[in-house]
Amino acid sequence: MPPHLPLLTRSVHDALATARDAGEVTLACSLDLQRSTTTVGIGADAWRWNDRDWPYPDKCKERTVYHWNGEAFEPVSRYGESLIKLVPTDWGPPTFEIDGIKMLPTAQVSPYADAERKVGLIEPRGKTVLDTCGGLGYFAACSLAGGAARIQSYERNADVIWLRGLNPWSPSVEDSDGRLQLTWGDVSEHIGSLPSESFDAVLHDPPRFGIAGELYSQAFYDQLARVLRPNGRLFHYTGTPNKLTSRRDVPNEVSGRLQRAGFRTEVIGDGVLAIKGAGRR
Repeated sequence: MPPHLPLLTRSVHDALATARDAGEVTLACSLDLQRSTTTVGIGADAWRWNDRDWPYPDKCKERTVYHWNGEAFEPVSRYGESLIKLVPTDWGPPTFEIDGIKMLPTAQVSPYADAERKVGLIEPRGKTVLDTCGGLGYFAACSLAGGAARIQSYERNADVIWLRGLNPWSPSVEDSDGRLQLTWGDVSEHIGSLPSESFDAVLHDPPRFGIAGELYSQAFYDQLARVLRPNGRLFHYTGTPNKLTSRRDVPNEVSGRLQRAGFRTEVIGDGVLAIKGAGRR
């Protein structure tokens, strides 16, 4: 049994309780956030799965994923410098929040499908990819599925890496045949030591500007250009902040800096696609 299973959400909790109260003997449900379906036995005091009994939680809150800590089900969340939690979605693949701020889009599309679309822009097959801000690893997972030769990923928040270890939709370094390397560290501090022209593509999904302004700086974009090979592709997620309220046009600000670093740029949806070697300095 994978160490992160079973995982419960409010909908699974309610289905278990309904089946128990109706006198059902079994229930088909998902214990891995809709990656698969399994059958559990329904008893009066416990439900049975994987040759053991599990207690019915007293309650499950909305927008919360629960994991088994060895004694009870508890939320997949941690509070260090910030409150970080895994949040279920209607799509299956979860998002995560930092101090209540959602880190991945979920309203119109699955965060995993959103990652697939963005990764497709850098055409990962056979490429060495730099994943600057790994998060839950959906960019890395889609790059692996898309045939990338190697992905070097950075994530500076240890609590986010802990979330990855419990999220069945996050890619496993151990199961990647050596193609995925995950470094716990700040890419802005590591990028200067990476060899020049050592990557074919870059995926850059930084936190918003107010949290990580250094990852939007000219100096950092110059480093991205340095580590990319000629004609290398970069997708930079910027989000779509409202110019009327923020008084900033972040996508076009980003485009201008990337052009000065030597890229040709195009604003696409909620980000910027850039190709090295065809911009203006």
